[in-house]
Amino acid sequence: MSVDISTTRSELLSGKVSLPELVQKSLTIIESNNPAINAMTSLLPERAMERAIGIQERLIRGDAGKLAGAIFGIKEAIVMDGSLSTAASKMLGSYKSVYNATVVDRLLAEDAIILGRCNMDEFAMGSSNENSMYGPVHNPIDHSRVPGGSSGGSAAAVAAGFVNAALGSDTGGSIRQPAAYCGVTGLKPSYGRVSRYGLIAYASSFDSIGPIAHSVADTASILEVLAGRDRNDGTTSLAPVDNYTEAVQNPDGLLRVGVPEEYFGEGLDPEIRSAIEEIIKGLEKDGAQIVPLHLPHTQYAIATYYILATAEASSNLARFDGARYGYRTDMKAVSEQLRAEENDLKQALKLADIGKREEIEKKIRSLDTPLLRMYKQSRTEGFGMEVQRRIMLGTYVLSAGYYDAYYGKAQKIRRLIRDDFQKAFDTCDVIISPTAPTTAFKLGSNIDDPLQMYLNDIYTISANLAGICGISLPAGNHSDGMPIGVQLMANSMREIDLFRAASRIERMIK
Repeated sequence: MSVDISTTRSELLSGKVSLPELVQKSLTIIESNNPAINAMTSLLPERAMERAIGIQERLIRGDAGKLAGAIFGIKEAIVMDGSLSTAASKMLGSYKSVYNATVVDRLLAEDAIILGRCNMDEFAMGSSNENSMYGPVHNPIDHSRVPGGSSGGSAAAVAAGFVNAALGSDTGGSIRQPAAYCGVTGLKPSYGRVSRYGLIAYASSFDSIGPIAHSVADTASILEVLAGRDRNDGTTSLAPVDNYTEAVQNPDGLLRVGVPEEYFGEGLDPEIRSAIEEIIKGLEKDGAQIVPLHLPHTQYAIATYYILATAEASSNLARFDGARYGYRTDMKAVSEQLRAEENDLKQALKLADIGKREEIEKKIRSLDTPLLRMYKQSRTEGFGMEVQRRIMLGTYVLSAGYYDAYYGKAQKIRRLIRDDFQKAFDTCDVIISPTAPTTAFKLGSNIDDPLQMYLNDIYTISANLAGICGISLPAGNHSDGMPIGVQLMANSMREIDLFRAASRIERMIK
């Protein structure tokens, strides 16, 4: 299967291959390779083949949509009518959506084919795609390494040639970091550029849906389809959608590239630093103006993000209690457990000294009701450890006595981080940095060290805090054989600047 959308379209129009043949080829590749990679959680072969036949006819007639011939994977957090939409969590393990997310409808309206669903970190909480009820995803380049997260399945599916492109979501780097680890291109649009309607929420003021593909041109053409106002999402912007494809095709002109000193400091792999510095030199040789920058509040980004995002997660996931939504524990087992606890305490009461009786009676009175125990056990059994960790952290920072000290203060720092970027964009069009401080790490190497795991997003989190757009594209390979990613960021609703700069880097590297 040709992996590039434009190349695939050309082959289809020339009659070299038919769309049903491409769909069948993708299914065959997935059947052979997905057991080792675990990028796809479910497939929709009948639905895909039926659409392929109809779209092939429209291609012949010449009235097919903009994405006709493109085969997509969709992250499990983005709902699809009649399809399992679990967010890779036992809590939603049997949930089949009864509607499409707006982004799914927009892809289908332009004749894209959706082949299946992509694995992810549970509720998009993770940087390695090891937190999933479906099991971990393996990097297609080296199966002993992670693909990144939380959209690791989407990035791996594209890198492995299962699909032409995939949709992911990005809350703190969850499109860009896995794109870097898998050697593909991933775009996080500005907040409000793409509708979130139908995205199972992690942190609503951070979440963005975007494409992962094999080229800057592909991400541009997909964004043109996804972007724009949606009446189902009041946070979508009224700003007009620019001609992103034209920006990719004609990228030349004055380009001011900001280089923030904070993104090239301690903790960055020397080979990654060297690769990004070579790109900066190449841009300067190509006529770009290089602008040194200082983003003074970057040092607070990780702490700010993990206070605010977990607070929003705690609120968003409160609805999954086993009564209204989500997984419910075995109520018969709950009743038996409570009955046994009560009987044990009553037996202890009979045998207790007078001094102990009051303490045991107090324990009996404080036993959970069946409903409360059902809530507790449903959430304990339904959520994985990383989700539980973030819910507890978020609940803590929102609690009485700590709200002002943590949540309120973090909101103020978020504003300062946003102001840093606004000042920077007065002097530059785009900001360049590494996407991640290292290449893809070994599976299991950071699973017991949450802080080290969180630091993998150190260069991507700020874009979500500020609501601006960012893209990661391949920047060569490390001596360990794994891809290096270069990140570009541009001001809110200025994806057109992002595509111009990214296209120049892509042309330069190729």
